[in-house]
Amino acid sequence: MASPTTNREWHLLSRPVGWPKPEDFALVEAEAPTPGEGQVLVRNKYLSVDPYMRGRMSDAKSYVAPFELGKVMQGGAVGEVIASNAEGLNPGDHVLHFLGWREYAAVDAKTAVKVDPDAAPLSTYLGVLGMTGLTAYAGLLRTAAFQEGDAVFVSGAAGAVGSQVGQIARLKGASRVIGSAGSDDKVKLLVEEYGFDAAFNYKNGPVSRQLKEAAPDGIDVYFDNVGGDHLEAAIGRLNRGGRIAVCGMISVYNNTEPAPGPRNLARLIQTRGRIEGFLVGDHYDLQSQFVQEVGPWVASGELKYRETVVEGIENNLEAFLGVLRGDNTGKMIVKL
Repeated sequence: MASPTTNREWHLLSRPVGWPKPEDFALVEAEAPTPGEGQVLVRNKYLSVDPYMRGRMSDAKSYVAPFELGKVMQGGAVGEVIASNAEGLNPGDHVLHFLGWREYAAVDAKTAVKVDPDAAPLSTYLGVLGMTGLTAYAGLLRTAAFQEGDAVFVSGAAGAVGSQVGQIARLKGASRVIGSAGSDDKVKLLVEEYGFDAAFNYKNGPVSRQLKEAAPDGIDVYFDNVGGDHLEAAIGRLNRGGRIAVCGMISVYNNTEPAPGPRNLARLIQTRGRIEGFLVGDHYDLQSQFVQEVGPWVASGELKYRETVVEGIENNLEAFLGVLRGDNTGKMIVKL
């Protein structure tokens, strides 16, 4: 195809206070990039929007550099190579990379991961077979040290990570898998399609009460995507030697004041429980093991996944805000 001359890309104009507002961002038409030595030019086909991106919009000290004001943002993307100045990648190849929020990207070949569109749909490399899936796998099996027979509770369980955590736990022999979600339809999905033993809508009553009803014998593992009242409730139901893996705390991402901590942390003394946060970037050594184990489950249909697909680069921001609101079921993807 002919080389593009223009490139639409999303810029961060100001750092959001509380909930991000449309005026904090701008869709800018810029000159299309030209690949330098060792680079490939990629036409992005699918873009990822994820809760962690909210943290990068702040300039508070964190585990990763903040987005720069007035410049294009970043995120996971998968696309087709249309020009190459690098060995090993040719036009027509498809790659996974981290220069999303734009139509075209000049990507360092050494940072691009070649993917096979015939082995699995391209969008899955951003979700169930990508960083999202590895997050679920590493957080459950390594950080939470899941063991066969454990009772597992997952918050945000209808989301991209949470739905995979619950299914992996079930496939690996959990005694009980419980999930929370934000709508009755999502609760139904968790039980009827993903095979959770129990699920509840956290909007229908106190989380502590609903979790007690769903887990009368307590829980051994809590995979936290939400924080807040979910974390406090999980500590309250933790069995002796229980483990909590903190993946995210979406309930506090847009707070302008510090959220109060759980009021029952002393229970960790009684249960000898532990809480540990983790980042998927620390666990890429599990990537090949993850693909070898989870790939066949996806191919066979034993592990099911959902995607919420939004069309068009112009709707990338709205898709991101939708993730923060919980509009998505499964992985939120933007299709270009």
